[in-house]
Amino acid sequence: MKFKDIPYKRVDMEEVKQSFFKLIKEQKEAKSGEEQFEIHKKAYGLIDKVLTQMTICEIRHSGNTADEFYEKENDYYDEKKPEFDDLKLQYSKVLLESPYRSYLEEKIGKVAFKNIELQLKALNEELIPLMQEDNSLKSTYHKLIAGAKIDFNGEELNISLLRKYLTDSDRNVRKEAWSKLSGFFVEHSKELDDIYDKMVKNRTAQARKMGYKDFVELGYCRMNRNSYDRDMVKNFRDQVKKVFVPLATKVHEQRREALGLDSLKYYDNEMFFNNGNPAPIGTPEEILKWGKEMYSDLSPETKEFFEFMYENELFDVMGRKNKQAGGYMTFLPDYRAPFIFANFNGTSSDVDVITHECGHAFQGYVARNYEVEEHRDITMETAEIHSMSMEFFTDRYMEKFFGDRAEDYRKMHLADAIIFIPYGCMVDEFQHIVYENPDMTPDERKAAWMKLESEYRPHMDYENDPFFSKGGFWQRQQHIYVEPFYYIDYCLAQTCALQYRIKMHKDYGKAWESYLELCRLSAREFYEPMLSKVGLDSPFQDGCMKNIVEELTKTYF
Repeated sequence: MKFKDIPYKRVDMEEVKQSFFKLIKEQKEAKSGEEQFEIHKKAYGLIDKVLTQMTICEIRHSGNTADEFYEKENDYYDEKKPEFDDLKLQYSKVLLESPYRSYLEEKIGKVAFKNIELQLKALNEELIPLMQEDNSLKSTYHKLIAGAKIDFNGEELNISLLRKYLTDSDRNVRKEAWSKLSGFFVEHSKELDDIYDKMVKNRTAQARKMGYKDFVELGYCRMNRNSYDRDMVKNFRDQVKKVFVPLATKVHEQRREALGLDSLKYYDNEMFFNNGNPAPIGTPEEILKWGKEMYSDLSPETKEFFEFMYENELFDVMGRKNKQAGGYMTFLPDYRAPFIFANFNGTSSDVDVITHECGHAFQGYVARNYEVEEHRDITMETAEIHSMSMEFFTDRYMEKFFGDRAEDYRKMHLADAIIFIPYGCMVDEFQHIVYENPDMTPDERKAAWMKLESEYRPHMDYENDPFFSKGGFWQRQQHIYVEPFYYIDYCLAQTCALQYRIKMHKDYGKAWESYLELCRLSAREFYEPMLSKVGLDSPFQDGCMKNIVEELTKTYF
């Protein structure tokens, strides 16, 4: 069924509550592990039904934040989703305390039970009003960003549509575009500060109600960090500062030389070539068509996957006014269907959607029919390996999208992957600082950001820009507002994706088989044992980053 034809019906949460209470009663009265497992499958059928309707609403609201019907539906779920999460938790607690837990662990897996334990540490009924307020703040943030109206060259653009001018080959054009972007953030800086300040205080209050010192601990539970803690993350960031920042600095110096500049400014930060960054040569429709051809050639599994996506129109990728910024992959459980949301804007990021988001969607498709649904519930540091690695596995097809500038794209893609890791670690450390010091003022947060810039991105020069030079750049990063502590997962995953790039240059077929096995493992294994099983080094392992830098230096410089 094409997505446009999928019916939507608001979930009646009172009916859902009664169904959950009935299932909880059945679980408590079950006489065997086998019986409990069968009841559990019924429970997941109910969960899938609710999540499917919530996801349809999310997609359609994201596609047009000015649509009054789906705005009201989104407001409804902002209020009801914490209640739904609490119901799932009450149900999961019964499984955790089951006399047949050993049987259920064998069927469902130890990873799933560890995640239940983390969820119990992350939520209780007292938090529901605070979580509802937090959801409302997220929606306010999304609407503010999506509703941006930036006048540029006689056009009224939102942030996504402005992006092509931020990377224009004409330096004066992109400087003006960045100035316009800065102007939008200056105009709305107080609103953005107020939203974030309320978020930090709200999340801190949630953490303290749960008995935690700060939101960092609660945030890690919410992210299902079932294999590592903040000390391990700090060790990873320290490795990045020691060996990856110098590598990224070399990449920036190469960019400066390629651009023919005496020094790099902030409006040069995403530029790699003097004649402009490579841009796709086709229309959005052609990009999707070429994506279909690419995945048909890559493997039988990817061919089947993309044909399913293409034929069922499971994409919303055209940029337009009032559309939420950014991109994501989500999943419609009742239809066993991934869905990709993005904003095409005429830049290379359009192709990145067909590689990165399709990496997510491909893994979701591979695991879509697993009997045990918890085996689909991957944590984000694993999920991002699927997407970022797919970017490298598809590098060989870039002539389709970029013509005679395909090699320029490949060079830019690798350079961008390298310089991203320090930035991502900076985003993560910033959030640790903020939530460990929740009473910081907006100015103090911005000062903390500027200090981190000097450690992770010493090349950045914001000149005298009234917003970016004052430490405001982080307000562009929506994850900081809506997905706290997610961003480090990109860095961990990029570390693994770079390992795949190194492997595929030695034996592409063997690297692909390892990747396919990783997709199939899904959420059946804990993080580090899973990486070991497919032949990847853990990013937390001392020396991992040093080894990657040495291998990349052989081929890149």
